[in-house]
Amino acid sequence: MMRLRTLLVTSAAALLGHAAQAQSWQLVWSDEFNGSISPDWVFETGGGGWGNNELEYYRKENATVENGNLVITAKKEDFGGYHYTSARMKTQGTRSWKYGRMEARIKLPAVQGTWPGWWMLGNNIASVGWPASGETDIMEQINTGGTVYGSVHWQAANGSQADYSNNIGTTPTDYHVYAVEWDQDFIKWFVDGTQYNQIQITNGVGNTQAFQNPFFLLLNMAVGGNWPGFTINDAALPAKMYVDYVRVYQKGTPVSIQIEAENYAVMSGIQTEPCSEGGQDVGWIDANDWIVWNVNIPVAGTYTVSYRVASLNGGGVIQLEKAGGSPVYGSVSVPKTGGWQNWTTISHQVTLPAGQQQIAVKALAGGYNINWLKIAN
Repeated sequence: MMRLRTLLVTSAAALLGHAAQAQSWQLVWSDEFNGSISPDWVFETGGGGWGNNELEYYRKENATVENGNLVITAKKEDFGGYHYTSARMKTQGTRSWKYGRMEARIKLPAVQGTWPGWWMLGNNIASVGWPASGETDIMEQINTGGTVYGSVHWQAANGSQADYSNNIGTTPTDYHVYAVEWDQDFIKWFVDGTQYNQIQITNGVGNTQAFQNPFFLLLNMAVGGNWPGFTINDAALPAKMYVDYVRVYQKGTPVSIQIEAENYAVMSGIQTEPCSEGGQDVGWIDANDWIVWNVNIPVAGTYTVSYRVASLNGGGVIQLEKAGGSPVYGSVSVPKTGGWQNWTTISHQVTLPAGQQQIAVKALAGGYNINWLKIAN
């Protein structure tokens, strides 16, 4: 959000990386905005936008929670010598991270004169100043445009400001997941899982060593400023930026836990039988039957749960839940495999808590066998 000159797209080929690769991430922090705003957020107050010549005065009162969303509202009102108000919030001094996947699900107003941002600044900004601290803009959008931008700003070797940016067309007034994945080698930008930008930062190439330090998060919506300009559609105000959640993931120890289906703790309605792949499988599964296993999940996060299944006719549905029925983690349909010992693997992604626990499969619809299930990140 700090733009002291026109944004440039750096042409240095050394800053470009390779194609994106899937990564496994563990959730380390989030704010789901379920009824309140986390105390980890600090609200900034003041006008002018700290160098951007913005037209609003930032106030805590312009950030509220509605229906499980953070809502940042830009208003036409006089306050503190300015004619507009909005909100700007950060995790500086409370939460910061070195590397990770930072994502937020956001819906934007796309109003002439608004400038919403989801971004990060280096923890050392107070001591080294900007742009030496580094800045990563995960998502910015201006005015009524259907383009979102992903950018970085830092200090070049000669002391000047350096910039690198790309953009992608989207529908900003719909919800989208805006994310960066950041490690010691690359920063990569995504919208709804599609990568559209990346920069190489290995060993501080191009004087990018600022991005090897911890950063904190920011959310705000400016009114006017050097980039969007100073023409404001007052008739469209108040304008609201909706944030469904903010989540931070980091790479953790690889997890792969395979549970043989017959090694259950307790069950209802099922039987075991010899399995053509060795050992035993669990069969005779009808609707509302259930099976419970003991498992120790080392770190809370998103996991892929796979099931080795066989079904003569298909039509079954597996529901994974905490033993006792709540919470429900997710469900997956069982396809036709053509025989009770013709095996295939199906999977879905679920979010599991950490620790020793009991998980259960409940048959929402029966007609399948299970040989094993695997939990992996």
